[in-house]
Amino acid sequence: MTDGPVTDGPVSVPLPAALEAIAQDFLAMSARDRLTLLLDFSDDLPELPERYVGHSELLERVDECQSPLFLVVEVEPAQDAASSRDPIVHLFFQAPQEAPTTRGFAGILHEGLDGLSVAEVLAVPDDAPYRFGLAEAVSPLRLRGMVAMLSRIKRQVRVRSAA
Repeated sequence: MTDGPVTDGPVSVPLPAALEAIAQDFLAMSARDRLTLLLDFSDDLPELPERYVGHSELLERVDECQSPLFLVVEVEPAQDAASSRDPIVHLFFQAPQEAPTTRGFAGILHEGLDGLSVAEVLAVPDDAPYRFGLAEAVSPLRLRGMVAMLSRIKRQVRVRSAA
């Protein structure tokens, strides 16, 4: 006898809508076309805001990435205590132009997570980087870098939202 519902397999935690849409775009393509789309995300990664340029001490390096990648998270608090709006997360990345795969991963996370609430970002499942079908297009070592980016983002969100 079981205490809960019986399932046929693992239950997958859903992705936030924007990240799910990106995942569906990747999954609708061949492995070769996924690489092209990843390069598009690389090209679309916003530049680091001026307030962080030259202040590497404010950024966290993601050592698991094969290319140098730095990130910082900002949590925009609710306007006042009476506000029903949850604090909003903003993501900023720095990666060299000559690291398109790493920049592409950052671009996916930026587009899929920037502007979400703290609760929404923290609810993103840790396996999210594996839901884009990129394991067929890039090495497991490279995918580990995207997993590490997500982990750092969530850790920084926890720290900054608790402050």
